[in-house]
Amino acid sequence: MEEIKLDVQVRSEIGKQKSKSLRRTNFVPGVVYGETKTPTNIKVDKSAYEKIMRAYHGQNVLLHLNVMEGDKKLRDYSVIVREEQHHPVLDDLIHVDFQRINLKKEIEIKVMIVAKGDAPGVKKDGGSIDQPLHELDVICLPTNIPKEIPVDVSKMLIGDAVHVSDLVLPSGVRTKHDAKSIVLSIVPPMKEEIERPEGAATEPELIREKKEKAEGEEGAEAPAAGGAKAAAPKAEEKKADKK
Repeated sequence: MEEIKLDVQVRSEIGKQKSKSLRRTNFVPGVVYGETKTPTNIKVDKSAYEKIMRAYHGQNVLLHLNVMEGDKKLRDYSVIVREEQHHPVLDDLIHVDFQRINLKKEIEIKVMIVAKGDAPGVKKDGGSIDQPLHELDVICLPTNIPKEIPVDVSKMLIGDAVHVSDLVLPSGVRTKHDAKSIVLSIVPPMKEEIERPEGAATEPELIREKKEKAEGEEGAEAPAAGGAKAAAPKAEEKKADKK
C-alpha cells in the first residue's frame, strides 16, 4: 500500500468554541497519537482530506502527514486514520484522530471482506447471501495492508458456506480470528406464508363448529324439560279418578 501525502497545520488554539470557529473556515480539528510521542493537535483541510477518503472509500488509507506551521514544515510521519467523528444529524466530518505508525513494525487492523461474482444459489435458485463477518482483523506491515479481502462466490449453491480458514490472504498477512467462524453463506429464500396441510380446519372454522355443537345440545335439552312439565297434570288426574 502506497502512502498518500497530506499537509496539515499545527493547531495551537483548542477548545469547543475554537473548534467551531475552525470548522467555519473549512478546516477540521484533529489529533495525532503516537506510542511514545506526545499527541499533536492539528487542523486538516476538510476538502483535501475528504477527496482522499472518497477515492479509497471503505478501504484503509496509509497517509504521510506533513505537519506545517504556515509555509514551514516542522516534521512528517506515517499515520493511519484512527477514528472519524461526524455530526449526529448532518453527518458532516467534525474531528479526525490519526495514529502514528512505524512502517517497519507490524500492526493489527480491520480490512473489509467483499463478495465477488454471482452465486448460482442466489441468481438461479432465489437464495440470498448471509454475511455475518464484514471485516477481518489482520496483522501485517503497514505497507502490506490489503485494500480488501475478496471472496469468490461464483460457484456457491444454497447451503454452501465460506469460513475464515477458506480465505486467501496475501503474502505477509495473517489473522488471529477463529478459523471456524463463518464469513458468509448462501441461504434459501424466505417463504412468504406457512403451508397448511390439506383438510386442516382454520381456527375460525373450529370455533364456529364448537359454537354450533353447543347450541344444538341446548336445543335438545329444552323439549325434554317441557315434556316433563306436561306429564305432571295427567298423573294428578289419574290420582283423582281413583279417589
